[in-house]
Amino acid sequence: MFTSKDLAQIQEKGISQSLVEAQIENFKNGFATANIIAAATTKKGITTFGKATLKGYADLYDKAISQEKVVKFVPASGAASRMFKMLFTFMEKYDGNDVFFADKSFGSLYNFFEQINAFAFYDELAALLPNFEPGHPENLLKTVEGLLLETGMNYGQQPKGLLKFHKYGKDTRTPAEEHLAEAALYANTQGVANVHFTVSPEHKEQFEQHINAVFPKYEELFKTIFKVSFSEQKPETDTIAVNLDNTPFRNTDGSLLFRPGGHGALIENLREIDADIIFVKNIDNVVPDKHKVDTVLYKKACAGLLIETRENIFKLIKNLKAEPTDTAINEAIDYLKNKLLIQTDAAFESKNNEEKANYLIAKLDRPLRVCGMVKNEGEPGGGPFFVQKESGSVSLQIIEGAQIDMDNPEKAKIVENATHFNPVDLICSVKQPNGKRYDLRNYVDAKTGFISEKSKDGKQLKAQELPGLWNGAMANWNTIFVEVPISTFNPVKIVNDLLRPMHQ
Repeated sequence: MFTSKDLAQIQEKGISQSLVEAQIENFKNGFATANIIAAATTKKGITTFGKATLKGYADLYDKAISQEKVVKFVPASGAASRMFKMLFTFMEKYDGNDVFFADKSFGSLYNFFEQINAFAFYDELAALLPNFEPGHPENLLKTVEGLLLETGMNYGQQPKGLLKFHKYGKDTRTPAEEHLAEAALYANTQGVANVHFTVSPEHKEQFEQHINAVFPKYEELFKTIFKVSFSEQKPETDTIAVNLDNTPFRNTDGSLLFRPGGHGALIENLREIDADIIFVKNIDNVVPDKHKVDTVLYKKACAGLLIETRENIFKLIKNLKAEPTDTAINEAIDYLKNKLLIQTDAAFESKNNEEKANYLIAKLDRPLRVCGMVKNEGEPGGGPFFVQKESGSVSLQIIEGAQIDMDNPEKAKIVENATHFNPVDLICSVKQPNGKRYDLRNYVDAKTGFISEKSKDGKQLKAQELPGLWNGAMANWNTIFVEVPISTFNPVKIVNDLLRPMHQ
């Protein structure tokens, strides 16, 4: 299948030939759908905080944080181009008729122009386009070109994390700046906040320049020292692309085409973070300071629950290792079933005490995550479900729609009854009882990737994404779901999302 030139290319990327061949087999065979058996709800599967519990866990975190190394981990490689799809379409099709502005039936496009001065980037755009008012019917095309094109602000090619999102009087903030502010408020350990951004190679220098320019202002504002680091998606996590007949897709020069493996590739970046507690949150889910109260409180409370759970698990492991008594085994079983909501597999009861202890230790001694879940109000995204493996064991998982067989009436009914979805709000504990880091690669379910159809050079191809970061890449972690308020979830998927009240 591969020429000597192909093998040299594969080796240069740091990928093994056997892995590439396995990826091609995945294209041929596809990925199995997830065996969801129930949606996680507040009745079972999702923890809710009462007022006293919320404060109690937040206080627990505040007291413990001085002894913890905390890092805020922000996937920030996303380009902003998809935010402006509507404007790119307008730029392509606009014929000079100002009906686009005057006719409210154009909806989102009308709102963009009508409220353009509410965007944080408006002043810079207006200064760039002197002697006329951006958004005026006569200037619609020039307005969009000034915002998106390289001759203007070049927002169409910028990383989302470096766009002006929010106004603060005459000042503005980017998402990257808002994440610094958040870190100071809940990831601040003895006056130091560690923030790690994963960025695209082509944007890394821009991010570094931006952070270096602004962090002194935030150090003064929050009386916090910021330690900011960056990493890129590793080339060895790229996946091979194939033609529709599953043969390797080749570029015009005859070389193999490899594509980024999706956000699941970031498990490699995450495993290199040396921290006791890691907060994971997407780059675009930020709000101005005046709206951060709920976010900060729930982040602290979820981290407090994480710390309590981690210590309970470590104690159970210690007892099981000391002596596999009936008491130690029953305590561990009870915690697995009632706290972590994990059901043991069918063969468990036939084991002797030593075998049961080893089995339970293997189940408990894993990375741990507490995941915020919000009520489903129609936003796209994965959701919390109970999933059963072939062995019979059941655990909590975040499952994407693409992983579910919606042609199966039973599975479709489970999805229909789901009440919450995943806003990517994770707090992670990634260290073993002895203080060493888990090798997070050992807890990935490689059978949970995704296949999609793309195109290049006018030719159709199939692309493969690795198991998603919070889906298959964390499939074998221990998981707790917590209901968090919708006010903590404010992603910016399209430019008009910035007009929502939580971004003003």
